[in-house]
Amino acid sequence: MGFSVGIVGKPSSGKTSFTNAACMTDFKVGNYPFTTIQANVAVTYVRTPCACRAFGVTDNPKNSACVDGVRMIPIKLIDVAGLVPGAHEGKGMGNQFLDDLRQADVLIHIVDTSGSTNSEGQEVAAGTHDPLEDVRFLEEEITEWMLAIVQKDWRRISGRVRAEGAKVDELLLEKLTGLNISRGHILKAIRESGLKVETADVWTNDDVRKFVRVLRKVAKPIIIAANKIDRPTAEQNLKKLQQTFPDTLVVPVSALAEKALRDMDKRGVIKYIPGNDDFQILQPERLKANELAQLEKLKKDLLKKYGGTGVQGILNRAVFEYLHMIAVYPVHDPNSLTDGDGNVLPDVFLVPEGITAKEFAGVIHTDLMESFIHAIDARTKMRISDKTVLKNGDVIKIVSAKGTK
Repeated sequence: MGFSVGIVGKPSSGKTSFTNAACMTDFKVGNYPFTTIQANVAVTYVRTPCACRAFGVTDNPKNSACVDGVRMIPIKLIDVAGLVPGAHEGKGMGNQFLDDLRQADVLIHIVDTSGSTNSEGQEVAAGTHDPLEDVRFLEEEITEWMLAIVQKDWRRISGRVRAEGAKVDELLLEKLTGLNISRGHILKAIRESGLKVETADVWTNDDVRKFVRVLRKVAKPIIIAANKIDRPTAEQNLKKLQQTFPDTLVVPVSALAEKALRDMDKRGVIKYIPGNDDFQILQPERLKANELAQLEKLKKDLLKKYGGTGVQGILNRAVFEYLHMIAVYPVHDPNSLTDGDGNVLPDVFLVPEGITAKEFAGVIHTDLMESFIHAIDARTKMRISDKTVLKNGDVIKIVSAKGTK
C-alpha cells in the first residue's frame, strides 16, 4: 500500500472526525484547538468496479475486499495536527506538523464550511468566519514550508549549476526526494513556471518562489472537503468556495454523518455502503421515533441533495479523477486469474494513467522490471510488449527472466 492522502486544515475543522469516519477509527476529537498533536495514521479504501465481474469470478480476493462487485482498495490517511497562520515559522508546532506531510501524494483540506471556527480553531458564531481565508492561508503555509527547504541550499545548488554544469533538476531531486517529490514533478514545475533548467544559476528569488509555488500544486495538490455542510450556514459558503477556486475540486462533506451511518451499519441497525446516497433500515425497532425522523432528514437534506456524505466520494475523486490513477491486477496464471498459491485476483495496485507494462512490473518489484521479457493480457491471452500502456481494470501476468507474477 504505497498511496497516502494527507488530511490537513486548521484546528477544530473536523480533520480527525473525517479520518474516523473514513477509517472507522476512534482517534480523539474535541471542539478545542490541538486535540491532535501527533499525526494519526490509518487505513481506508477507495472504491472501483472489481475485475471479478468481467471474468465471472466469485472467489473473494486476498488483499482487499470485494463487496457486490466493488473492489475496496486500501490507501493510507495521514491526519495531521491543525495548522495555524505562521505554521511554516514554527507557530503552533507547525514545522513538526508540516513534516508529517512529507509522504502524502495528495492533500485533502478539511474546511469548516459553516464558518463557526476562526483561523486559530476557536469557536465563533456560525457564519462569522470566512472559510475562503482558511484555503488561502493553508496553501500559503505549505508553499512557504517547501520554499524554506529549497532556499536553504539554493546558493550551493545554483553554484554547482554554474561551476560544474550540473543539472538543477537532479540537484533538486536529491533535496526534495524525502518529500515524495519526483524528477517528473520538478521538471513539470520548471516548465509550467516558464523557467529553464539551463539558466537555473541566474534564477532570481522571485523565480525560485514562482517555481516552488507551482511545484506545490504539482507534487502536493490540494482538494477541498467542504465539511459541516449539513449546518445552516454552510451552503452559501460552499458556493463561494466553488466560485472562488474554480480549478480546485471542492466536495460538500459531513464527516459526522458518515461516521454515524457507518456505526449504525456496523451494529446491524441499517445497511449502508460508504459512498452511496441511500441506506436501508434493517432494525427499526432499535431506533426511537426521533432517531428515525433524523435519519429520514439526513437522507433528504444530505444524501439525496449532495449524492452522499462526501467522505467516500472525495477519496475516490482524489485518487481516480484528480490524480488520474488506475487499478491494475497482476496474476501468476492468466487462465485461472490466480497467484502462486491459488488465490483468485489476489492483488490490485493503484498506478498512474499512462503506465506501461514494464513500468508496472517495476511497481511490483524492481527485479521484474529489470528482467522484463513481456506480459500477458488475461482477457485476450495475447502477449503485450514493454511499451504497452495499461488501462484501468487490466489483469496481466508479468513474464521476466527472474520469474513471473
